[in-house]
Amino acid sequence: MSTATEVALPPSGEPGVKLRRFVSRQGWTLGVLAILIALLIVEANVAPNFTSFDVQSLVIAGMPLAFAAMAQAVVVISRGVDLSVGSVMALTNVIAARLMEGHGMGAALAISLLVLVIGMVIGTLTGVAVVTTGVPDIIVTLALGFVWAGVALIVLPTPGGGSPADYQTLSSGSSIWEWTPNGLLVLAGAYLLIWLPLRSRRLGLAIYAVGSDRDAAYLSGVRVDRTRILAYTVGGLFAALGGLALTSTTSIGSPLSGDFYTLTSVAAVVIGGVSLAGGTGGLVGPVLAAFILSAAVTVLTFLGADANYGQVIQGALIVAMVMIGGLLLRRRAA
Repeated sequence: MSTATEVALPPSGEPGVKLRRFVSRQGWTLGVLAILIALLIVEANVAPNFTSFDVQSLVIAGMPLAFAAMAQAVVVISRGVDLSVGSVMALTNVIAARLMEGHGMGAALAISLLVLVIGMVIGTLTGVAVVTTGVPDIIVTLALGFVWAGVALIVLPTPGGGSPADYQTLSSGSSIWEWTPNGLLVLAGAYLLIWLPLRSRRLGLAIYAVGSDRDAAYLSGVRVDRTRILAYTVGGLFAALGGLALTSTTSIGSPLSGDFYTLTSVAAVVIGGVSLAGGTGGLVGPVLAAFILSAAVTVLTFLGADANYGQVIQGALIVAMVMIGGLLLRRRAA
């Protein structure tokens, strides 16, 4: 007779097990969400009169950065980096603003589709350049960033162009409920239509596999080079969405509009829980982090502090998140 004590483990399908598994997998994202909620509570207390307009203003300010963070996150998950995100956003912004000027909503939507294709082509060219040259991603994308920034200046040397009023309501209005800005719906739609289907399929899983271990992914039958190019293509698509968001939120095009978003998107990715080593993370965390960075500046403004301290906060958050992530990894390894 066995002397070992048998312990009955709960079936994996029980609600308690599912909840623990969900918290384990999404713990970082939940923590980022908690920080965002805390910031909104602080803003509600320091704002002279917190209304739905403040929420709409936050979405308008954070929407382009959220798309930039999504673009950067896809590439980082594949263990790459794209320092041309801001330039691609500026280029697609000026193309859209120049073509939309003087046209109605129907033409604006058709132009938006064209701009998205342009973003995907740019992303594909970037991926091909990275894969075929063998030069580190950071150098290739930095160089291409200068190229796209130059093209943006050729398309529109000075701020100008325009977009239809109805197109602007895609980011600034609230069609369903005043506390649910249209910009949030656009972000959710992009996530559900683009990333979620890709994430759950072979190509999306291949992006994670390549980011985790390229040699192991190759031995498992994953086409590594094609997958890396795919990551940049999807990143280009999200960057183009960011450019369109700039066109919608500002109603004009500016060749320098993307300068802020390249490094800030990296900050949002790190804060959002995507490992710079690749293979882990998602897109929800970086989007929440983008709104954290935007809300932090707003809170500082209400407190009467210099808004430039926002960069200090961004740096501090990055350092804190990287340290916490490193400690968690060491704890799991132990």
